[in-house]
Amino acid sequence: MSATDPISPPGEPAPELLEGRLWVDGCFDFFHHGHAGAVVQARQLGDELYVGVHSDEAILENKGPTVMNLKERLLATDACRWVTKSIPYAPYVTQLDWISHFGCKYVVHGDDITSDGSGEDCYRFVKAADRFKVVKRTPSISTTDLVGRMLLCTRGHFIKSLQDTLAGKEGHGGEADRTAEGKAMLERMRLYATDETAKNPGADVWFWSKEKGFKELFAGVGPKLGQRVVYVDGGFDLFSSGHIEFLRLVVEAEEELARKDGWYSEQAVNERKGKGKDYGPVFVVAGVHDDEVINKWKGVNYPIMNIYERGLCVLQCKYINAVVFGAPFEPTKEYLTGLPWGTPDAVYHGPTSFMPFTEDVYTAPKELGIYREIGHHDFEDVNAGTIVQRIMKSRDLYEARQKAKGMKADIEAAHRQRELLEEEQRKKEAAMQ
Repeated sequence: MSATDPISPPGEPAPELLEGRLWVDGCFDFFHHGHAGAVVQARQLGDELYVGVHSDEAILENKGPTVMNLKERLLATDACRWVTKSIPYAPYVTQLDWISHFGCKYVVHGDDITSDGSGEDCYRFVKAADRFKVVKRTPSISTTDLVGRMLLCTRGHFIKSLQDTLAGKEGHGGEADRTAEGKAMLERMRLYATDETAKNPGADVWFWSKEKGFKELFAGVGPKLGQRVVYVDGGFDLFSSGHIEFLRLVVEAEEELARKDGWYSEQAVNERKGKGKDYGPVFVVAGVHDDEVINKWKGVNYPIMNIYERGLCVLQCKYINAVVFGAPFEPTKEYLTGLPWGTPDAVYHGPTSFMPFTEDVYTAPKELGIYREIGHHDFEDVNAGTIVQRIMKSRDLYEARQKAKGMKADIEAAHRQRELLEEEQRKKEAAMQ
């Protein structure tokens, strides 16, 4: 039976509703940390989490145009470590027979109201049936916010020092406000660093700076016996399908190497199970660049997401086991050999360059003999720049969507500002060649 026809055929018994199997649905356009926040909280309420993803057509009818298509949005939900299964073509107004077909007794959603094109509550039916649970909405982030940053070309979201922001030394407001915000951000990072149950430590989280080197923020489970440690780095801005597919292919490449070495033999599997439970052959460390580093090379108002937001997006991804905030643009020999997990067995890079005109920043891993490349894939051209281009190409539609959400800025003037900044950046790039 296809996902577009969820109703059980006549004569078949109704599926059992499982207390521990929960349902979350949404658009999940740019699967940002706000979406992940709802997902991780929902996962904490049960044992399994099914995620319904609306079609492009349903979203257009009820909300406006999507930036990412359904295939891209499904790739993102599938990659979230707390998602058990993604279900495409979920109805925009959540239906009891639909969620019941998948054995989900309860629907979980944030404490904000979501309405359909007619202005009615999308969850009115599950609420009436007392099958609705509420979690807190993640503050200060939404797809509308991100689109607004692109249209208005703002830079106010940049973070100078994430460590100082978490410590309450930087940020908006007075000392008490900064301290409270830093504490809330830190706890959110701890939550996103949990394992697939959303209840136990999962990912290792570290900071790096040229002056102080490595500093641990959270301890996760660390590499397990026999796992190869591999390193990837990047801006991961808007954490799109291009990033996700690259990370998935890194894991796939390592699994293929492990298969040749007998990792999946019956004896090897039984030995791992005998010591607890089975696990994969690779431990992936992701280095995330600072806002200042990205803006230096890309200009305009990149990154669209600041380092905190980008880091949360990386942390929620099931293909990642550790994150280093503030990773250098060029992974030097000193940096790689100083990683907390030891010199990596491999450093992977994708089919596209961060900035095509820059000199080779992967000289050190090449000299160490650990450099590996992931070949071409279907989503290799999807990045922050191409996503902004999508927005600008259909600017009138997105402006209408933003205005409907209460945007009051002069969008035309902001668009002209972006054009000027992009022209300035092109001149800068030409001078650097």
